[in-house]
Amino acid sequence: MSSISTNMSAQTGDKVGGIPRDLIAYMTRNEADMAFKKRVETIFEWIAPTDDMLILDIPCGRGFYLNMFRYVSGCRLVGAELDWDVIRKAQTNVGHLPNLTLNNVNIYAMPYPDNTFDAVILSEILEHLDRDVDGLKEVYRVLKPGGVVAITVPNADYPFWWDPINRTLEYLFKRPIRTGIFAGIWANHVRLYTRDQLRAAVEAGGFIVEAERAFTHHSFPFIHNLVYGIGKPLLESGLLPEKMANAANRITFDKNDGSPFNPINLALRVLNFFDRPNKLHEPPGVSTVNLAIKGRKP
Repeated sequence: MSSISTNMSAQTGDKVGGIPRDLIAYMTRNEADMAFKKRVETIFEWIAPTDDMLILDIPCGRGFYLNMFRYVSGCRLVGAELDWDVIRKAQTNVGHLPNLTLNNVNIYAMPYPDNTFDAVILSEILEHLDRDVDGLKEVYRVLKPGGVVAITVPNADYPFWWDPINRTLEYLFKRPIRTGIFAGIWANHVRLYTRDQLRAAVEAGGFIVEAERAFTHHSFPFIHNLVYGIGKPLLESGLLPEKMANAANRITFDKNDGSPFNPINLALRVLNFFDRPNKLHEPPGVSTVNLAIKGRKP
């Protein structure tokens, strides 16, 4: 890992939560999921890391947010995840990084004392929970007074071209596909959220809502199926040549040589072209992939 001071000084331009915007763009340069890029920007805006902070990422998944927060900050990080297979992947990706701990944790009963964390990343998890408000109440418990939670969830009003299969099935039969290669935005999800449903759940968890946004309206057709149904299994299979894998992996953004002859980089240019019209704050009534809320514990 490059030194934090080197990473910061090498970047110029405006900032997001104290982090240069072009540094955030650099850390997401391998990203084919355009909604994920905006989730990253949103989380860094709402949780501006400083070296004295203790930040929880639950679920930490394979460690993508942890890797980026460590890349730009000396804050202490805790990654919590229920799935042991996923924890092992996170250990491979980020387990070697300093001031970073990985724990096997159930969000309904976390092993942390009250008022432990300065901030919590809660990205793409509430839609998986049968008892989302109970999970939010437990996050509230471990968050310090005045602490912030940054929440993202999939929007029930998602764009047709993001997942045409499920959008069509919902319209015709009210039954989306939730598992397998064609699951799309509904993959393993209990629910998707409307703006009102998300706000109600967050407030029921005890939080004060300080900011809300919705993002990613324009998309390459069938992109969710392409990225997660085909691309992710292919990357994790180890079958891609090293240079292509380095350009496709969220963890190895600093190993992508940027070659225009790399097919992955060429595909990313196409996807970024489709993303150009998207805004970080789409108005109500516009279909988007994600909803996000910044909550604060009084």
